[in-house]
Amino acid sequence: MNDELGAFHRALLMTLPILVLPAMATAEDTATSTADDPVEELSAITVTADKTARALEQVPASVAVIDGMDLEQSGIERMAQLEGRIPGLSFQPFGQAGLNSPVMRGLTANFNTFSTSTLLLVDDVPTHTAQGFDDAMLDVDRIEVLRGPQSTLYGRNAEAGVIAIHSMPMDNTPRTSVSTDLGSRDKRGVRFSLSRPLVEDTLYASLSGAWLKQDGFIDNVYSGGQEDDREPRNLKLGLRWTPSAATDLVLRYARQDYDDGAALWGAPTAPRKQVASGTSSWNQSKGQSLSLNASHAFDSNLRLRSITAWSDFTDDIQQDTDFTAADIMHIRRNHQLRTLSQEFRLEGQLGTTDWLAGVYADRSDNDLQNIGRRMMTLEDLRADQKSRAVALFTHWNIPLSDTWRLAAGARVERNEVEIDPQGASKQDRDWTHFSPKLALQYQFAPEHQWYVSVSRGIRAGGFNALSAATDYAAFEPEKNWSYEMGVKGWAMDKRLRYSLAAYFMDIDDMQVMQMPMPGVMYITSAATAQSKGIEFDVDYLLGHGWQLKGGLAWNRTRFDHFSDGTADYAGHRNPFAPDLTGYLGIRYDAPQDWYAQAQVRGTSKVYLDAENRYKRSGFGLIDLVAGYQWDTWEIAAYTNNAANKTYDAVGYQNGFVTVYSPPREVGMRLTWRM
Repeated sequence: MNDELGAFHRALLMTLPILVLPAMATAEDTATSTADDPVEELSAITVTADKTARALEQVPASVAVIDGMDLEQSGIERMAQLEGRIPGLSFQPFGQAGLNSPVMRGLTANFNTFSTSTLLLVDDVPTHTAQGFDDAMLDVDRIEVLRGPQSTLYGRNAEAGVIAIHSMPMDNTPRTSVSTDLGSRDKRGVRFSLSRPLVEDTLYASLSGAWLKQDGFIDNVYSGGQEDDREPRNLKLGLRWTPSAATDLVLRYARQDYDDGAALWGAPTAPRKQVASGTSSWNQSKGQSLSLNASHAFDSNLRLRSITAWSDFTDDIQQDTDFTAADIMHIRRNHQLRTLSQEFRLEGQLGTTDWLAGVYADRSDNDLQNIGRRMMTLEDLRADQKSRAVALFTHWNIPLSDTWRLAAGARVERNEVEIDPQGASKQDRDWTHFSPKLALQYQFAPEHQWYVSVSRGIRAGGFNALSAATDYAAFEPEKNWSYEMGVKGWAMDKRLRYSLAAYFMDIDDMQVMQMPMPGVMYITSAATAQSKGIEFDVDYLLGHGWQLKGGLAWNRTRFDHFSDGTADYAGHRNPFAPDLTGYLGIRYDAPQDWYAQAQVRGTSKVYLDAENRYKRSGFGLIDLVAGYQWDTWEIAAYTNNAANKTYDAVGYQNGFVTVYSPPREVGMRLTWRM
């Protein structure tokens, strides 16, 4: 067994007795059951993947969904915990809370591009940068992950997919929950959510928040303490007004604050989890967003929707990078990223065809400061960066017959980027993109669908805003053509739901981060590549309280052509893109109101540079949880990374840094719901 898949396979083998034996026993029981046994089936899932509510099986795309209760009982409270749990989704190993660069279908983006390959939408508020690409998963109804280019409906930075987080609706149903958490490394946490009708059928409000404090695990032998304490705080407010049956207005505010120690960094040559830092390291980043989602239905079967969103994120960190008592090398970032966006769209029906058309615009104003100390040199780079986008888009779902359906859409988007570096000349560039999508779907059996699609994905271009060594050179937008075929549906009297997709992407002007020496980094768009893969999801209700869930994604992304200076990287892997991601889990809900679940999730190895010299080894993490529910109370015990697997990214920043993986975590959670 090669080392690329070995870690994942070993973790899977360790959990096979937990995962398979109960299923075998249940299958035997099912085979001998009587006709009087109750009929069980999986719940139907409605998604808004194409901005129109429809059944999951009716969407001609690869879509994964996690519901809010699954998130809560699994203890998923941060974006990074979705790695592996959503097959095909991973994140660059970076080690700083609140900064996540997503990787999907082999495509990723360095945080220095101030863009992402996968778009994050939290209640329709877009996050276009890795900075602030996070969420505390408070009062969540579901997470929808759309794999594959979604630029037609969602624009730039949805080049590889979309992660859409939907909060619980505010309505006449009152909800209250409070949860406390105690765990390893003196972990203490509180989470709460509250939703109430203020005026029945007219005015509703919600409030949720979270606070967490946990000691670090990296020993600073110079100061005598831990270097990487964590203390995030989150708050969400919501207000909904329905003055009539036709009008709906939802106002939401969200805030996130980080008061953390250092990133999970250390020297590759030092003992693991040990530094001797004499330079203070911290993360005091914070962000907030405000959105208004308004809709009005007309008598003519038309609906007008307006989504206004504003976000402000400050990426405020200092990090020692020599890890010694002397202040030889450190970095300091103080970035303020502000975005205002507006979307208007009209939705309607023509007979059995549903359609939408809209206009979108946004503007971003970024104040950037990057300070780097290297030996006796102190570099202070400052720049103002502005971007503008305006787009027209449309999407149609057209039934061709009782069994054939066509989905077609297109988007024209214009992007303008301007950079004004301190001490250098102002520059600006603009690009216009056309992003079409066409999908054909065939219902070859009552509960089974086949589809084929072609789509165009775009990621925004920009400037090397913090690289004076390259004269703040521009890099081109990254573009791809994606071809996908899939099958999805139900089986076994709706006790099994499945989805299988295969895809091929041809990628041009691929944006790759290069770092020839510590502190000097730049983005180049000189690469072309191909990405191909398969994604599989399954949800199987075994019966008698048992349920099996799993998924596997295989991807192969390699450079066709990539030369940078005298270096030729043709045939190399795209950095940070794993070939394999997935999970397998089983859950038992007992008639006596207790439950237990076990899962293994992980990825294969990833390389950290275009040369494919440095890497993070593959890993499989075993997560366990068991709980008991009575009346309005629930108590649960959990173990994350039960085998205490180590999967450090050794050689990050061109061999200069190791990003440590977190150790095993054990804890208990007490929840009250009403």
